[in-house]
Amino acid sequence: MLIGVVALAAVFGLLIGSFLNVVIARVPDGRSVVRPGSACPHCGTPISARDNIPVLSWIVLRGRSRCCREPISVRYPLVEAGTAAFFAAVTGWSGVSWLLPALLYLAAVSVALALIDIEHHRLPNAIVLPSYPVAAALLVLAALTAHEPGRLVRMTICALATYAFYFTLMLIQPRGMGFGDVKLSGILGGYLGWFGWGPAITGGFLAFAVGGVAGILLMLARRAGMKTMIPFGPYMLIGAWLGLVYGLGISDWYLDRSGLSAL
Repeated sequence: MLIGVVALAAVFGLLIGSFLNVVIARVPDGRSVVRPGSACPHCGTPISARDNIPVLSWIVLRGRSRCCREPISVRYPLVEAGTAAFFAAVTGWSGVSWLLPALLYLAAVSVALALIDIEHHRLPNAIVLPSYPVAAALLVLAALTAHEPGRLVRMTICALATYAFYFTLMLIQPRGMGFGDVKLSGILGGYLGWFGWGPAITGGFLAFAVGGVAGILLMLARRAGMKTMIPFGPYMLIGAWLGLVYGLGISDWYLDRSGLSAL
């Protein structure tokens, strides 16, 4: 049964990925994601339904627009296929429960925010701010249906603590931390806190660890310098997902090795 659900999640991810392409292209410019409909980015001709099938249409058209034969960025099928794989992986990992919608929502938001931040060095309010009530509602539903209301207290504490931590970092070093990162931190802190104290601490630490390693690699490759502004949102998201998946195991391992688990 789980295999079938994972397959459905992948198909759903393809459709969501197609929508995320619109979000990634329009939201940074302040344009509506609803109107007008999809159109060729080169000549403005409306795209027909047969040319708007995720991944398949790009393959059939050989990466070129039907109307003007201009090239279509490979980013479009990659976002669609990547979102499908992401949704399938999350579903296979978490299983079917009321928590799944909350995780799939975070997966979709992660794809959009990571790519927008990489390209524009921004985490748009149009995505981040609505995620607070949406994520809260989905996580509250998951906790209540699992009869674990205690998760909500921990979720709230971690969201506030993470926000305060990032806000303090922004005040200390405004060039190294943007307010978009601060606003995103509250959402990620809430998700991590829902899972536990260990995931919350581990996920927060891994964001800086991954970001530090990536920064070193970029400098070694001469793609960045000491003063280069590097978007931190993608590393926050990677750290959060690593914390969700591995945080509990890592924290338990550390406590056992340090002897603190016996206290």
